[in-house]
Amino acid sequence: MTALNGEDEVVGLCRDLIRIDSTNAGDNTGPGERAAAEYVAEKLAEVGLEPRILESDSRRANVVARISGEDSSRDALLLHGHLDVVPFNADDWTHHPLSGEIADGCVWGRGAVDMKDMDAMILAVVRQRLSEGRRPPRDVVLAFTADEEAGGSYGAQWLTDNHADLFEGCTEAIGEVGGFSVSLDEARRLYLIETAEKGIAWMRLTARGRAGHGSMLNHENAVTELAEAVGRIGRYEWPVRLTQTVKTFLAEVSEALELELDADDAEATVAKLGPLARMIGATLRNTANPTMLAGGYKANVIPQTATAHVDGRFLPGYEDEFFETVDRLLGPNVTREFVYHDIAIETGFDGPLVRAMADALVAEDPGALAVPYTLSGGTDLKAFSRLGMRGFGFAPLRLPADLDFSGMFHGVDERVPTDSLRFGVRVLDRFLDGC
Repeated sequence: MTALNGEDEVVGLCRDLIRIDSTNAGDNTGPGERAAAEYVAEKLAEVGLEPRILESDSRRANVVARISGEDSSRDALLLHGHLDVVPFNADDWTHHPLSGEIADGCVWGRGAVDMKDMDAMILAVVRQRLSEGRRPPRDVVLAFTADEEAGGSYGAQWLTDNHADLFEGCTEAIGEVGGFSVSLDEARRLYLIETAEKGIAWMRLTARGRAGHGSMLNHENAVTELAEAVGRIGRYEWPVRLTQTVKTFLAEVSEALELELDADDAEATVAKLGPLARMIGATLRNTANPTMLAGGYKANVIPQTATAHVDGRFLPGYEDEFFETVDRLLGPNVTREFVYHDIAIETGFDGPLVRAMADALVAEDPGALAVPYTLSGGTDLKAFSRLGMRGFGFAPLRLPADLDFSGMFHGVDERVPTDSLRFGVRVLDRFLDGC
């Protein structure tokens, strides 16, 4: 087999994946991931693997393959990425979100950072290594999943529920969102490695009252009850709760920036982090944001019920406190039910795998400092953690200092620098050697 060069391939792989429409609106009516899964499976088969395409529903496809390592008696490592992307309005974009256009040194398109970039980097590294006859030190399982953008019911959750045997021996996992750089100055960059995720509580609130004519007195108005509950939740100031990951992050950053860390005012330290403050600020506390309201069907009719939706996120170790607070804020006449509920997760920033990530980053960027952080959102790692895996967000990208990377996720004009993709290939290759 002719040896392949991952740095030469990665940009083309990323563009190809972006051009495959795999938008997921969460209602199981889109194009699905089948076309993207077939593309990935073909690229893996070309270098001697035997990938399996597993459909959880019509066109909702996942790809799983295993690479035998030099020492198959060791615990295995999972590399995972999702194939679906969120919807878009093409008229808002500078370049069409399915074009995979290269402009201004970047690949543009939906999924460029979330997360077809990582899918492409994994493919490029695996294809290069196998074409050169280089096996990893231990077994590596590859999983390219469906439906992550809607919670993973057709993807990682379905795989772990129905095909857990494919992940036999996997005790550690690498996926999104982490490994990207944040510049401190020209010589130093933080690389944020995700070691924790907030839990998810998407809730439907329902207020019930007494229906009646809009011109009459009514002290059991469902709309009023609901509006007051939503207002209490939306305006509530959640207390700061510093988890171990956040404490470690703040200590590392304070030392690197020579800032005085006031443990009683963590927000003051975070406020000095510039654009990063938006991402990190959401990990200092639980959050609950009202997102939808519905009630009534005619201007002069008081409805019997009214509903609202709230996006709740709770820190590891603070789920009970979160729900106790929400229930108190709701009041006696409003109930809640889950639209979607998933766990919070956290692991320590230590051990051989963490050292392998940090060493690979420093080898390619001498100014790198790897630090842990908490993701305010959620990923497929929640599902894989149920199989006993310790997981990290590590999709390594060295980014320009002026790129608003966090704003790219689900945003307009999503793009990733081509040099960052090539950097990621080099780092992942070193990481696999050291894992």
